[in-house]
Amino acid sequence: MSSSTRSQVLCADGVFKTFDEGKHRVEVLRGVSLAVQAGEVVALEGPSGSGKTTLLSIMGCILTPSSGSVSVAGHRVMSERPEVLRDVRRRDIGFVFQQFNLFPALTALENVEYALNVKGTRGRHARDIARRSLERVDMGERMDFLPRDLSGGQKQRVAIARAIAGSPTVLLADEPTANLDSATGSQILQLFRQLAREESKGLLIVTHDARVRGVADRAVGIQDGRLIAA
Repeated sequence: MSSSTRSQVLCADGVFKTFDEGKHRVEVLRGVSLAVQAGEVVALEGPSGSGKTTLLSIMGCILTPSSGSVSVAGHRVMSERPEVLRDVRRRDIGFVFQQFNLFPALTALENVEYALNVKGTRGRHARDIARRSLERVDMGERMDFLPRDLSGGQKQRVAIARAIAGSPTVLLADEPTANLDSATGSQILQLFRQLAREESKGLLIVTHDARVRGVADRAVGIQDGRLIAA
């Protein structure tokens, strides 16, 4: 899919974010504009404290900007009400985190199924979707395993299955290879690339891992709350 035929699925437009810390106001983001297209993988790189995780949280509708706007799946997110942001996250966004965030007492299948339950899909339909999602990431033979019986790479595959189970338009990943060895990290990155290309999902990866550039369509840098050339 060429860039000219892709549709924009995620956009931050002129985003500022300021936090109050006691008597001081800290400006974390300073007029950031960034768009992600369907089927595109974008790497967001920057040192600690640069604002990259804050930007990811705003584009993922976890935080609201102090000014500027965010659009997800073609719809501008206008409200700051938590329930509205929650609905956007559930419907349109899949998250993958550095720490996997799996429930230790639930099997791989149950972890994915529970995420679907939260989105409102339950019963046999949810279980069928969970099974297909795990099979999609090559975890079909381990869906009945508990997290303690899975390797780091397998846990991350379960986390990815959970993220894609609700068929979101956008995937957001925060340091997804940080806790993985080199070979496993490379496999996970190739899986991300495949999912974005074959399912036309927009994927934004916050990372310190230089290998992400190998699967990204482009890399964007951020420093002191402003985008810079990566």
